[in-house]
Amino acid sequence: MVEELTVNFTWTDMQSESRHSFCCKDSDHYGYTLEKNRYFQAHLQSRIFPAIDIAHIEEKYSDLPTQALLNLWTSLKRHKGISHKFNTTKIWARTNPHGAETLPPGIVVAESDFYLRRFFGVPDEDLIIKPRYLMTFTVGLDQKMNIDAAVKKLTENFTILLFHYDGQTSEWDEFEWSTTAIHVSARKQTKWWYAKRVLHPDIVAPYDYIFLWDEDLGVENFDFEEYIELVKKHGLEISQPGLSPDSGMTWEMTRKRSGTDIHKDAEEKPGWCRNPHLPPCAAFVEIMAPVFSRKAWRCVWHMIQNDLVHGWGLDFELRKCVEPPAHENIGVVDSQWIVHHTVPSLRNQGEAENGKAPWEGVSDRCMNEWTMFRDRLWAAEKTYYAEMGIDPPNSTAR
Repeated sequence: MVEELTVNFTWTDMQSESRHSFCCKDSDHYGYTLEKNRYFQAHLQSRIFPAIDIAHIEEKYSDLPTQALLNLWTSLKRHKGISHKFNTTKIWARTNPHGAETLPPGIVVAESDFYLRRFFGVPDEDLIIKPRYLMTFTVGLDQKMNIDAAVKKLTENFTILLFHYDGQTSEWDEFEWSTTAIHVSARKQTKWWYAKRVLHPDIVAPYDYIFLWDEDLGVENFDFEEYIELVKKHGLEISQPGLSPDSGMTWEMTRKRSGTDIHKDAEEKPGWCRNPHLPPCAAFVEIMAPVFSRKAWRCVWHMIQNDLVHGWGLDFELRKCVEPPAHENIGVVDSQWIVHHTVPSLRNQGEAENGKAPWEGVSDRCMNEWTMFRDRLWAAEKTYYAEMGIDPPNSTAR
């Protein structure tokens, strides 16, 4: 037996100052019109809509006609949903994300995106195209022309996300593309600080590839779509463009080579590589311009430490986030290359301490973070293998 819903209406006629009321039940017909100069209050008492304050809703949505609100409630009253019939049956869906087990699985949305939507219209018609790639830059206003040059090479397949470490966002409005970019601002924070807090894998899940780039990269000889095609062709889960010979670079692995599309290994200085298939001779890219597949980023995000904001040492361990053999799935794209201008923007954001210049304090922090990250990782591996009662593989030995 379906529970009967009773609706009591009371309103005041503003001309006669008299009050009127009536009661409607399920069998009643809502064939009446409320004058514009009348105000009504309704109290719905049923298990479908417990304790609904219609006066509050009317006030909140005062720009909607009274009849439109009434029609909405009428429609809801007539909907005999399963939640009404079985509201005493407890849901516990173990396959739901943690904390959402009491929801029916069909209503759970575990992932999101950075797609911009309208305030009006039909949601299904909001997006003409759903971008497949996410382009992020960590920026200061001083490099706006360099960023503008890079963004103008992007296609509609890219969502643009700017992390503003100098707190200046509205100053970018001179560029037309800035109105459709996502802007996130926190003063004096690094790329990896932003990445850990903004680029959760469930937020960037719609994107096939995530670009996590610095602001000082020249793209005169770079095509983003061609780059992605090469990455797909060669099965690179983690990659970066080759660096021109005149770029500031530390490792031979990232140097651009001529006459080839990509490379996956390099010869370094004597004694730098214990194994030719391990960093920095292979399975290695630098942290200035990495590009991650969706799958690889889900792993990398979990490896980023909240308090180690410079990301130093991550590049040596990215291989843990791809299928083995890692040296086959990480590489450098040579035919689409960039220039690293080596602008020390964040180094100048430090503060002088103990007689050291601001940049020296930042450099010390970077080196200390690398040591801390390495020690944490080794300790975590040691603990894991000890708990499992197995010997660690040679590739993870100190």
